[in-house]
This record gives sequence, C-alpha cells and structure tokens, in this order.
Amino acid sequence: MDMRTFAILCHLLRTVSDLSSTEIVDVEEMVTMFLHILAHDVKNHVIQRKFVRSGETVSRHFNLILLAVVRLYEELIKRPVSNCLGTLDGTYIKVNVPAADRPTFRTRKGEIATNVLGVCDRLANFVYVLVGWEGFATDSQILRDALARANGL
Repeated sequence: MDMRTFAILCHLLRTVSDLSSTEIVDVEEMVTMFLHILAHDVKNHVIQRKFVRSGETVSRHFNLILLAVVRLYEELIKRPVSNCLGTLDGTYIKVNVPAADRPTFRTRKGEIATNVLGVCDRLANFVYVLVGWEGFATDSQILRDALARANGL
C-alpha cells in the first residue's frame, strides 16, 4: 500500500469510523499493525517484537481497527439496486462475428464470445442485463461501464 492510500485509510477511519489514537498508540501505528497481521498472516508475538508492544496492546488495538473497518464498510458500501441480493454474475455467450472482429471477441480460453452481465432479484427475475462487451473484457471493466451508464446499476 502506498503512503497516500495509507493516509486516506487512516483519515477515513478517524472521520467515518470515529477512531482516535490512544494514550500509547496512534491511529497510524494501529493501522500498520493491523495491515501487517493481515498481509503477512503473523501471530501476536511477531507483532509484539516488531512494534515493541505487549500482547494485550497488540490484541486490543487489532480489535479496535477491526471494528472501525466494519463501521467503515457499513457506512461506505451501499447496495446499488434495491431488492437485490447483492450478487451479480457474468458469462460468455458464443457468437459469430466478422473475421476482422474476432480478435477482440476472443476469450482467454480462445473461444469467440460476448461477455454478458446479469443481475437478478430475490425471485431470480432479471433486473439488469448488459450485453455486447468483447470476450476479452474484464469483469471490472464491465461493472464500471454498467455503473457509469445513466440507466445502469
């Protein structure tokens, strides 16, 4: 994580999640310990040695950050479609296209296909379908396009 992203995360945890420094550990150190544990899958005693903190301090501050991240999620992540389970899926549908267009419609498995994004409600009724993307398009490209459209997600 670069320094700018780290600073933004700390700022969001302070402002949105109402996290504040304690007498002995500031927010940046809490976040650093938390991210180090997650990124490297290390135990409490490793963090104790690396940050020169007691096991209780490491544990307490890890849990403070974890709760703050959950509050951050609840505040920032909103379901874009009402009546939606929060899931969507994309699939390939094989198509016949002119020879000149085949390279753009070729999937990573070599098939010629179009990429289709579909969203269903709880009753499995389609509430949104986006078709026509080339086979090589990534899921994130298609989702960004759907979110950017006036009548999109």
